[in-house]
Amino acid sequence: MTYVVTEACIRCKYTDCVDVCPVDCFHEGPNFLVIDPEECIDCTLCVAECPAEAIFAEDDLPEDQVKFTALNAELSKQWPVLTATKDAPADADEWKDVKDKLKFLER
Repeated sequence: MTYVVTEACIRCKYTDCVDVCPVDCFHEGPNFLVIDPEECIDCTLCVAECPAEAIFAEDDLPEDQVKFTALNAELSKQWPVLTATKDAPADADEWKDVKDKLKFLER
């Protein structure tokens, strides 16, 4: 099992999760983070750190977020590893509770 970053992260991109990850499995895109399923060791540390509550165990994904399993795997091969926290976008708090954000994902 791996952990998956879901839609709630889009346009929020808080990076609190990155500091607690012992294996550097987070990758950063323009407005979204993903977890590399090949690197994730299922430690669960990132889940509690995410202010947007965007990280789930693969087995616990809400039905409408299952597509993010494949998206994390795909984009983690394309985007660079993120190993340190960064400031969230200035409007991250405004986007935190917005639903249906997949259309805003920048690759």
